[in-house]
Amino acid sequence: MSVNSWRELPRVNTHRLGESPQMQRRFVLTLNDPNTNSGVMVSTIGVIHGAPHPEVAAARCYDLEVNEAYEDSRYHAELIARYEIPKNEAEEYSLLPWQRADRWSFITQGVAVPALFYYDGGTQKPLVNSAGDYFEGLLVDEGQQKIVIESNRQAFPSALAAAVTNAVNDASYLGFPENHVKVQGISGEQVQEEINGQNVRYWKIKSELLGRQSGWNLLLPDIGFNFIAGGVKKRAFVEGPDGEDVASTNPVALNGSGGQQAGGTLPAILNRRVYKQITMSTYFGTPPS
Repeated sequence: MSVNSWRELPRVNTHRLGESPQMQRRFVLTLNDPNTNSGVMVSTIGVIHGAPHPEVAAARCYDLEVNEAYEDSRYHAELIARYEIPKNEAEEYSLLPWQRADRWSFITQGVAVPALFYYDGGTQKPLVNSAGDYFEGLLVDEGQQKIVIESNRQAFPSALAAAVTNAVNDASYLGFPENHVKVQGISGEQVQEEINGQNVRYWKIKSELLGRQSGWNLLLPDIGFNFIAGGVKKRAFVEGPDGEDVASTNPVALNGSGGQQAGGTLPAILNRRVYKQITMSTYFGTPPS
């Protein structure tokens, strides 16, 4: 089974405003056997995936199509090669899938979180009543951004995925301050791709990050039923209906160091990081500009 002869039809080039130029080459092949393998046809023409266009070297072949029984003749076939200029010539159309550029996407949405603060002019203050007690169960909306990074790897990085999941950024990343971006998870599936007649196996990896407007640290009102005075933990008391001291049935405001706040003074807000930190750019890089 082989190709007796072939000829190239006139080339077609299109370029729409705002899009990458598209080039197309068409070939008509005469076969000595109607069962000739498409791989034989491609190798005879000499056009392979990733090959440059003969007129526009920056354009690479990204799609090959073989149509049998051209013009209803089983001894003729049509081969169509499509080209375009890649966004990143060094990576986008590399024949090795794991050398291709990562693909980034961003989704911004709202989410309900506990209401702990309010703004008094430009000053953020604890959201409490006039006696300094927190309102329980109130929620408020804030913005968060889901960041998805799709990449190709030779092997699934299972150890790395377990190590960085639920970690937060140790420095500014993608415009978010420290501790405001968390790794939600890393997933992958094994796939295979035929590249110039060879089956190549690799992993498609999806990494999901979540940037939160208020960050991932716990913001906790410093309140409790006990306080520390003179290095000794004591029970908090309040004045009862008859003027006597009784154990408080509600947590009282603390000053951030274990001491009890003066009556009517707002509690301190404790900022507690509960997730380990990593350098995000080391593991995920940054999106192309």
